[in-house]
Amino acid sequence: MTDIHDFQGKILCNTASVLGEGPTYDPDTDTVWWFNILGRELHELNLETGKKDVHNLPMMASVLARVDAERQLLATEEGLFIRDIATGALTFYAALEADKPENRSNDGRTHISGALWISTMGKRAEMQAGAIYHVASGRVTKIFDGISIPNSICFSPDGSFGYFTDTRISRLMRVLVDPATGLPAGEPTVLVDSMEDAGGIDGSVCDADGYIWNARWGSGFVDRYSPDGLRIERYRVPAMQPSCPAFIGRNADRLVVTTAWEGLDESARSMQPQAGALMELGITVKGLFDPAFAI
Repeated sequence: MTDIHDFQGKILCNTASVLGEGPTYDPDTDTVWWFNILGRELHELNLETGKKDVHNLPMMASVLARVDAERQLLATEEGLFIRDIATGALTFYAALEADKPENRSNDGRTHISGALWISTMGKRAEMQAGAIYHVASGRVTKIFDGISIPNSICFSPDGSFGYFTDTRISRLMRVLVDPATGLPAGEPTVLVDSMEDAGGIDGSVCDADGYIWNARWGSGFVDRYSPDGLRIERYRVPAMQPSCPAFIGRNADRLVVTTAWEGLDESARSMQPQAGALMELGITVKGLFDPAFAI
């Protein structure tokens, strides 16, 4: 039986993002980064000082990966770019579906090999318009295709399994991965089939013990799954559209989740005024930091 927990956390940032997504944490600077995709914004929050900055972007972006102390990799609707942290300057790195201007980047995460998995989807969430790509050494390789809303990209602690979903179908897939390269080493199989449940599987992270923490869009829950696919805990959040979790704090022992108010009418927004905020669950976890992207 799944344990259900009421929200005991706090709002870390009450900026109401239309589509908050792609949170990640830099342990070197104690900083949380995340996007408001539709607002073309990159948000930055220093946990120690509480200083908050919003960086306007020239295009929609959805994923940030650390490179080193001076640089980040951004996945955007116009391709992959290196961002200079000090100046915000963007330098083109690699094309991502340059022949499909109707698509944009979506979910993604770095693998322990230093490679990136990055997904795309139609800007209007067209059926099966998206894909997932492997990025390493400047090469972009399509690894999965025909996905409508690709999400939940994360990896087991040893890098031997990768996970992803199509939120529209809400089946969490698992695939063998080469730990040395981050490339798939087999065919995906269904780990969790939750099509009959309310909402859909959205962004996920995998903790140090291999448990998968998932933001379930449309349900108001962050769920925890065992490595064999059993949902063992649900944590309520005061927004019906949680989008993606991230481990934060110097010891990766805290959990935040981005949320969104995209698609909500005035009545729905009035019922959940904190939709779009960055929320901390207020629990102790055994997390892992996202690896740096290897240029």
